[in-house]
Amino acid sequence: MITSQTIQQITSRIDIIDVVGEFVKLKKRGTNFLGNCPFHNEKSPSFTVSPAKEIYKCFGCGKSGNTITFLMEHEKYSYVEALRWLAARYNIEIEETESSPAQKIAQQTADSLYAINHFAMEWFTKQYWDTDAGASIAQSYMQHRGFLRPIVEKFKIGYSPSDRDLLAKALIKNQFNPELFAKTGLVVERNGEWQDNYRDRIVFPIHNTTGKIIGFGARQIAKNDKSPKYINTPENDIYIKSRILYGSYFARTAIDKANECLLVEGYTDVVSLHQAGIENVVASGGTSLTIDQLRLIKKYTQNLTIIYDGDAAGVKAALRGLDMALEEGLNVQLVLIPDKEDPDSYVNKVGPDAFRTFVQSAKKDFILFQLEVQLKEVDGDLNKKNILVNQIAETLSKINKPEDFTKLQEYILKCSSLLHIDETGLTQLVNKFKRDKIVKEEKKMSYDEAAILMPSFSPEQQEVDNIDIFTDKDLKFEKQLMKMLIEHGTEKWDDQKTTAAWIWEEIGSFPLENPDMIFLMDAYKQWYNDGKMPNGKTMQYHEDERVRNWVVTLFEPEHEISLRWNEKLNISKKIEVKTFHGDVEMSLLYYKLRKIKKMIDLNQADMEHAKSEDQILMLQIHKHLKDVERELTQIIGTVIIK
Repeated sequence: MITSQTIQQITSRIDIIDVVGEFVKLKKRGTNFLGNCPFHNEKSPSFTVSPAKEIYKCFGCGKSGNTITFLMEHEKYSYVEALRWLAARYNIEIEETESSPAQKIAQQTADSLYAINHFAMEWFTKQYWDTDAGASIAQSYMQHRGFLRPIVEKFKIGYSPSDRDLLAKALIKNQFNPELFAKTGLVVERNGEWQDNYRDRIVFPIHNTTGKIIGFGARQIAKNDKSPKYINTPENDIYIKSRILYGSYFARTAIDKANECLLVEGYTDVVSLHQAGIENVVASGGTSLTIDQLRLIKKYTQNLTIIYDGDAAGVKAALRGLDMALEEGLNVQLVLIPDKEDPDSYVNKVGPDAFRTFVQSAKKDFILFQLEVQLKEVDGDLNKKNILVNQIAETLSKINKPEDFTKLQEYILKCSSLLHIDETGLTQLVNKFKRDKIVKEEKKMSYDEAAILMPSFSPEQQEVDNIDIFTDKDLKFEKQLMKMLIEHGTEKWDDQKTTAAWIWEEIGSFPLENPDMIFLMDAYKQWYNDGKMPNGKTMQYHEDERVRNWVVTLFEPEHEISLRWNEKLNISKKIEVKTFHGDVEMSLLYYKLRKIKKMIDLNQADMEHAKSEDQILMLQIHKHLKDVERELTQIIGTVIIK
């Protein structure tokens, strides 16, 4: 964990114009800066950056945030990754919270592996570009495959010569720890000597989502080589195959913009498509899709298009991982490349435009394609058909999110038609698989209890008392009060107390209702009590993502004080604001008035159903509330706050 002191040091150094300006061309407009939004295509700039508030806002697509959230959104970094990026930019040394000896050793090992891999990547690229063997063998091979220099340089593709131990000697010469060599897979120990493992191969570095080299894939060049076509890094502390998609570092922003991820099998497929200008593509490395890989895709988009070879092996590979993709809520489509081609060869054969057109026209729904393939194998056999019906029902049962109700119903309709079975029967079978899963996960739960817990896909109507509902209008008043607290809470209200202390005294009988605002209030109080000086800038970089997001939201332009509140509440005069005290007190008065009006409405509703002996008390409560309402209205309508 990064220490709070380091986080404060990073956030105090942040220059939002400096950081955002690295990705967006900004021009000064008054006190703010303006540019074309990087999150959606636009011709007229609507992306505004405020250096004073340290936030950005696009008035086209609605995206907003601060410097850290910009990096998280644009570069798809985690919160910690964004902090590390900023620390590196401003030359800030990161301090970690106290960790156990085992954690320290693990971190040191990971750092050493990163260092070895980075050195090896630079060594491989040097062999590719600056040696005779690289020019005559590696470059010649890649040129023959159609790969141009810019794309080779972009992906840091290198070459490992056929010499027995050149890399091993270079690693030892540069004093890297030999105890870690075996973990990297770069060199292996044979007969007491370190020998290179990727001899006479093209080497593809594998990046993590922040650009660090975590491993390699080395492809054979010689046609008569009987060794494996690819040698990959063995799993180690930083290279976990099930969590890696080759090319994700280069594709993440393109996937986000296209709102679609293209999934292929091999390294060269990714590189070829990038060279053709199709950049929203990653590779699974020819292995079955894992839940971690699917969640990595879901981080960028809900739409996954799998592009595999059209032969039997390609179809089989494409169908792997389908159920997991459905459980993750991904919209999955399949494209099969014709004529025994793969994406690499096909895009070189037909060209980028024709390839794009083909992908769009050849997309097939994953579930329906699977059903069509398996129906051909049934061929009138009732036993096989029964097995297939159960398989399809189990697959459909993975669509288990309430918001996917329409999608599930559509699949049931189409699948029952293709199978020539009753739609109601298929629905019941799907629900049975859902219940079975819940029972399996909760072993002590009865079948009937599981049926109750099973997500319902039929709309239910509930009668509620509208008066007691917390509305958007209520939230607006709570937001405004929280904005005032965060913006002015640490300022002096009078000689005795801060603004925060005064607000807390005043709202003692009028507590917040919205869970997010309650959470935000608690977070503010925690920082306030710890002496961390919470305000609109510092709390943008709070350690909790929920707090960060709400603070940015509160300080967007649409949450500025509206001087038309008086008109909306039928108050004739407007308050004249002279100082921040006016802003704060006006927000609090309106907040209280809204609460009182709701109390009056609730009390009146209760009186309609109350017994006669209770109505007297309720009438007294009504009179008291109306007196308070009248008092608040008079204050708002007549007093000039200075």
